[in-house]
Order: sequence, then C-alpha cells, then structure tokens
Amino acid sequence: MPSSDLAIPFFGYKSHVSIDRKYRFIRKWKTTHAAASDGARLREGLLDKTNTASTVWADTAYRSKANEDFMEEQGFVSKVHRKKPHLKPMPRHLQKSNAGKSVIRSRVEHVFADQKSQMGLFVRTVGITRATMRIGLANIVYNMRRFLFLERISANA
Repeated sequence: MPSSDLAIPFFGYKSHVSIDRKYRFIRKWKTTHAAASDGARLREGLLDKTNTASTVWADTAYRSKANEDFMEEQGFVSKVHRKKPHLKPMPRHLQKSNAGKSVIRSRVEHVFADQKSQMGLFVRTVGITRATMRIGLANIVYNMRRFLFLERISANA
C-alpha cells in the first residue's frame, strides 16, 4: 500500500476591533478571513457613532479615498496613518505625524496582545461562523477582564 498524507485544512482569520480610547473596552468587532482587505471593514459598521470620541486611529491598511470620504460624511475625524511613498523615503513631517498617531493606535495592539498571550487565543477552526464565535467570546472575556481590572484600580484609589 502506498503511504498517503492526511491533508488538514488550515484557515486564517482576522479580528477587526473598535475600542474605547479611554477605557480600552472593545465596542465593536468583526471577523473576516485572512485574505479580506482591511480597509473595507471600516465602512461595514466597525465605527461607533455612540462613542463620545469622533477620532478614528488606524494603520495604513485602512487609508483609502473611500474610507476618508465615509469618515467625513459620518462626522469622524481621520487620524489614519499615512503610507510611505513608493520607492521614495518617507518625508520627515509624515514620520512625525505617524509616530504621534502610533501612541494612540498601539492601544488596539495591546488588546490583541492580551488576547494572544494572557488568554491563549489561537483560532484554528474550519468555517467563518466558528471563527466568529470563538473570536467573539474572546472579545467578551477580554471586556470582562478589563472591567474587573478597572474596578480593582478604582477600589484601591
């Protein structure tokens, strides 16, 4: 009998989140497959009109003419990173602007780092429905842990 290899499908997924800048709670989220464009998610309900802040802090994947127009129409202020010009060095003023934006935007990366390191989130499922459920539950757990952390801080103060 010839040997045969068992093919195990591996699918990648992305979690797109919108967080509260002050308390770092996840307010809205969306799960997509890994090949999906990041920029289009911004217009699919990821922004929260009930949030008291109107600024949008995001990386260069979310910068497009359509997104900039959408944010302006919806009353949001864009603080999306600028892309480096193709085959040219990035101008100094854009470097400084992006560095200032990174200070705020990094708060979202802390959410993902917490989910990966503290909660051990590793999504290995077949199907977007299962991945969405797993990521959604991780987001709920993150918010509960964040709430308990903030309660502990306020009780000690």
